[in-house]
Amino acid sequence: MGLKGWLFGKSEPPVVSEANWRQVLALPLFDRLGEAERSRLRTLAERLIRKKTFSAAAGAEIDGTVCATIAAQAALPVLNLDIDSYGRWQEVIVYPAGFVPEREEMDEIGVVHHVRHPMSGEAWEGGPVVLSWEDVGWSGLCDGYNVVIHEFAHKLDMANGAANGLPRLHSGIRAEEWAAVFAPAFEDFCRRVEAGEETQLDPYAAESPAEFFAVLTEYFFELPEALHQSYPAVYGLMQRYYRQDPLARGPA
Repeated sequence: MGLKGWLFGKSEPPVVSEANWRQVLALPLFDRLGEAERSRLRTLAERLIRKKTFSAAAGAEIDGTVCATIAAQAALPVLNLDIDSYGRWQEVIVYPAGFVPEREEMDEIGVVHHVRHPMSGEAWEGGPVVLSWEDVGWSGLCDGYNVVIHEFAHKLDMANGAANGLPRLHSGIRAEEWAAVFAPAFEDFCRRVEAGEETQLDPYAAESPAEFFAVLTEYFFELPEALHQSYPAVYGLMQRYYRQDPLARGPA
């Protein structure tokens, strides 16, 4: 089946086989889940595959393995929420490896520069999620790195508009409470990174409040012990937000 025909509605998206699901659900990321949670995760992942278009870029191939691997990991953060929490955007774009988009950036004196930065993933406000398949392959190993969860966390963050580290909160969590926990943790983490301290969490989290939220979401699901040890109050708030407690599920 050609990808071109699929994108223009002339054929169906790739079939995800039972073997694909078995392979994906064998990732360490899902070791903590019970059978009921695994079943619900697969149902959510299948919904995501039906709702989104998976498109290839730069020679990548879209097959059942690609769809299942991305959808299952994206479904985990919303396991007790809903796929619609990610918004109404339509497309997941997959590159074979890291990609280098060209951007315009203005410096402090107002000069616009054309810059190229290698990326493993990005999420556009109102637009697609873009992922490097090579980096997806390094995700789900419970080492704190997960490009799928990271970029889909940005989509949760963007439910209120531009990503700023404050997702759309459900009942029981107030924005003031969220800020009272996240703001001092972010300031503390930035201070530690600037001081050259070794941290359990990826220093990239100090880039902005949005990256802090996305990186900490990676750790919440991949290495919850590290997040809980570093910022227990943040872990507790994310536990309430995601309506999950990875630590309570036992070790991966």
